[in-house]
Amino acid sequence: MTRKTLGHIELIWRCPRCGTVNPGPQRTCQGCGAAQPADVKFEQPLGAELIQEEAIEKEAAAGPDIHCPYCGTRNPAGAEVCRQCGGDLVEGQQRDAGTVLGAYEAAPPPEIACPRCGTLNPNNALRCSQCSAPLAPETVQPAAPVAAPAPRRGLSWAMIAGLLGLVVLCGIIMAMFARGAQRDELIGVVEQVRWERAIPIEALVEVESQGWRDEIPANASIGVCRQAFRYESSEPEPNSEEVCGTPYTVDQGSGYAEVVQDCVYRVYAESCTYQVTEWRVIDTLTTSGTDYNPQWPAVSLAEGQRQSQEWNETYTIWFEADGQRYAYPISELEAFQGFQPGSQWTLLVNGFGDLVGVEK
Repeated sequence: MTRKTLGHIELIWRCPRCGTVNPGPQRTCQGCGAAQPADVKFEQPLGAELIQEEAIEKEAAAGPDIHCPYCGTRNPAGAEVCRQCGGDLVEGQQRDAGTVLGAYEAAPPPEIACPRCGTLNPNNALRCSQCSAPLAPETVQPAAPVAAPAPRRGLSWAMIAGLLGLVVLCGIIMAMFARGAQRDELIGVVEQVRWERAIPIEALVEVESQGWRDEIPANASIGVCRQAFRYESSEPEPNSEEVCGTPYTVDQGSGYAEVVQDCVYRVYAESCTYQVTEWRVIDTLTTSGTDYNPQWPAVSLAEGQRQSQEWNETYTIWFEADGQRYAYPISELEAFQGFQPGSQWTLLVNGFGDLVGVEK
């Protein structure tokens, strides 16, 4: 994801001594003359316009201000000595920067009325155009938390039924886990065995598929192609589309905010249908038996056919215990041949009646 800069806007700050709202770059209160405290927070006025003047834009992008360690005066970024007392700023406190202030909306908000004379003024005006009384423009505020609903004195029948149903469901789940974890030991006798072996047969067949044009096999016959979204990139690429989110402001610590957007680039490419000749399973030869000498099926291949490399073999032992039959599948021939007819084994059976293990 790429952060794209749209420009800068001027912020405001409120004097903690007299409450006067001041322009962000102003370092002393225009109401009482007090220096701006180091912990005062900048705010984003509604409807702030992007700065157009080159000199002010350069100042806005300079970086966070620094407060003098001796007198607390706020100095611009890059200053080496305090403009108020001449003190060295090497140990000065740099203002915090990087805080997201809120979404940016360039459209002007409704006008505000002067509390002294009633004259309507632009929302971002700091003083009345008629009587010069200080104004308090609206600012972008974080969303207020949703208040929790007041507690009710009683529960409805629906809520009671829901709670009871939840309790019953939890009980059922716990009982199922308990039964699954239960282990009973039974003495089982090998009653029967069975084996099965299979060899898949493959042939070259025409297969229709779809894929990106640059990944299609060279011997394929290409059909219909269309442009389709392939992936997202953080940087512009050929045949890409820029997609940006809602602009928002980031405090620069200097009385200005940077207006930015988070953007990604949706890259498109040709997706095509194609036909290609591939080896596919067309038949499976199988043999099975109930002895201890399993054999592979005899293979007779026609022209254009071959044996698959994935041969399959399964072995199953049937036990009898307390009048019940239990099937136990295994995959190794040597282990299979150890289950001789009539031999006795300890069977581990869970609470659902499933055979989960055997011991000699």
